[in-house]
Amino acid sequence: MASSAKMEGPSAPAVRRDPYEVLSVPRDSSDQEIKSAYRKLALKYHPDKNASNPEASELFKEVAYSYSILSDPDKRRQYDTAGFEALENEGMDMEIDLSNLGTVNTMFAALFSKLGVPIKTTISPTVLEEAMNGTVTVRPLPVGTSATGKVDKQCAHFFGVTIIEEQAHSGIVVRVTSPAQSKFKLLYFEQEVNGGYGLALQEDSQKTGKVTSAGMYFLHFQVYRMDSTVNALAMAKDPEAAFFKRLEGLQPCEVSALKPGTHIFAVYGDNFFKPASYMIEAMCAKSYEETTERLKEIESKILAKRNDLRQFETEYRKALARFQEVTNRYTQEREAVDDMLRERDNIHCSFTTERTLVNPVGPGSSSSRYTTEHSIPESPENGSVDGRDKSGKKKWFNLNLNRSDKKA
Repeated sequence: MASSAKMEGPSAPAVRRDPYEVLSVPRDSSDQEIKSAYRKLALKYHPDKNASNPEASELFKEVAYSYSILSDPDKRRQYDTAGFEALENEGMDMEIDLSNLGTVNTMFAALFSKLGVPIKTTISPTVLEEAMNGTVTVRPLPVGTSATGKVDKQCAHFFGVTIIEEQAHSGIVVRVTSPAQSKFKLLYFEQEVNGGYGLALQEDSQKTGKVTSAGMYFLHFQVYRMDSTVNALAMAKDPEAAFFKRLEGLQPCEVSALKPGTHIFAVYGDNFFKPASYMIEAMCAKSYEETTERLKEIESKILAKRNDLRQFETEYRKALARFQEVTNRYTQEREAVDDMLRERDNIHCSFTTERTLVNPVGPGSSSSRYTTEHSIPESPENGSVDGRDKSGKKKWFNLNLNRSDKKA
């Protein structure tokens, strides 16, 4: 299952055609019909197969652009409702074909991936073409066993899982893990009429703890996969809304059960430069009945929580707007109270008997303070009392001393 990824593209063609017309499918086509049409056209127009035909490259981009719309339920609904205008601000993106990138671009893609930017890649058309032609080597993987290996970048190792009626009824799980934290894809192919294999499902590896892993669960109930790019895009557009979009990346898996027979899975090397090491396991759910019930329960809870979050986001937005409103009012009211109290203090200070008078004598003169109600008498320390001063007392005291000195 090809899915949109995050890496500047596909730029919209200069003249945009109806995506349904480009893929030659009716408007009521199923997801599977759209995928099948895309795979055939992508293989037909891929630049690697049409190096001498420059028009093929443009047609390939147009096919990829059309598929990026019709493969996404939200974008398809928006287009069906309002055409291309509804998608103008959606930042249309496409998958990256690493086999078609130069060394420099591959290095940049690897750097962004290391920084945590989710970058999805498309599967090499060579791998898809070999599978379609039925020329791939398929190794048997019995149920209840595992296999390990290293797969080169943009290459795939194919495995055949044969299940009987009882196992198909109980459910099948296929998981791939990489302790080396390699990037890989887990692929599921369906048998084509011509004997080849057509890509039906794709799971990109995700880091879980100290390993990277991917799994497919055919358990007769709806299982969801998480598209991490949805939350990354939400974070880029509105970090505050990222939490509410965290579960929007849940995408239902198209196949929930397998019929008895041999089914083809593949591990595709998705590292940017080196081979991907992996371990693949095939298990019958009969040995994991309790775990299967727990998965069914948690999937139901997560789906219900997603619906709750959609409603809560509306409530949160309203509450946040109200909070900002009352916060702004709080600031305004606080400033108003501060201003009134300052004015009140100034008015209180105006009640005083002291005034400031400017001496009109001339330049250089200083202001003097005076009272308007009653003058304040000078104290003995500040001036004379009864016309006598201290100097007279001092002379009289000294006179007495002089007389006593003469008698002595």
